[in-house]
Amino acid sequence: MTSPSPLLKNLAVVLHQPKYGENIGAAARSCCNMGIRQLIVVRDFLPDYEDMAKMATHKAVHLIDSMEVHDRLENALAPFSVVVGTTARLGRKRTIERSPRDIVGEVLPLLQNNRVALLFGPEDRGLTNDDLKFCQYVSSIPTADFSSLNLAQAVAIHCYELYATLVEQTRDPAAVPAFATTEQLEGMYRHIENSLLTIDFLDEKSNNYWMQSIRRFLGRIRLTAKEASIIRGICRKFLWHQNNRFSAVQTKTEEP
Repeated sequence: MTSPSPLLKNLAVVLHQPKYGENIGAAARSCCNMGIRQLIVVRDFLPDYEDMAKMATHKAVHLIDSMEVHDRLENALAPFSVVVGTTARLGRKRTIERSPRDIVGEVLPLLQNNRVALLFGPEDRGLTNDDLKFCQYVSSIPTADFSSLNLAQAVAIHCYELYATLVEQTRDPAAVPAFATTEQLEGMYRHIENSLLTIDFLDEKSNNYWMQSIRRFLGRIRLTAKEASIIRGICRKFLWHQNNRFSAVQTKTEEP
């Protein structure tokens, strides 16, 4: 049996609003099989413990006992620099989907200096466009005719592809810088949005459309924490000048 790679300590499986405890348990079992040590669940409350534990089996029940639970997806993803969303749904507003095997080759080198999350949506509808805005990659499992897979099956396939590729590696991955976390990126996007609203570049109708395009563009660039901070600094300075300019004009107008 191959020992888990130390790189996998930076990898987590995130289940967003899973409906059934059995699927959480089966996901924990797949994580344990492939050396993944962290399971995160986004739900207001957890299903019955026994439903989760019996599918995890005694070998993986420790992941159920130690898993993080969050009530909001943004909070769950906050410390991660790379998020891989999984979906079977297609749409013109979505990032181009690729197979798990294609994405694994790009994600593995990032594990050295970055925390990576594999994000899975609920069983009945999967991830929404609003969920996918946090993702730098979108993975879709190729199937013949029927594209819908059980949540636990999807987790198992992604964990296997990642671990199998990791085992096959014959050399250390090239050094990769630490990228900005989801928390840092979301702060930057809020500053960008406020700046663009200030100059009326965004309005109520086009706000979501343009911000999705900006997210996709900056997501491809893969910003470091320092670069995200620079963009936020520019936005803060811009907003400061705009506010002071407005105050000066208002004061001059009020003068007798």
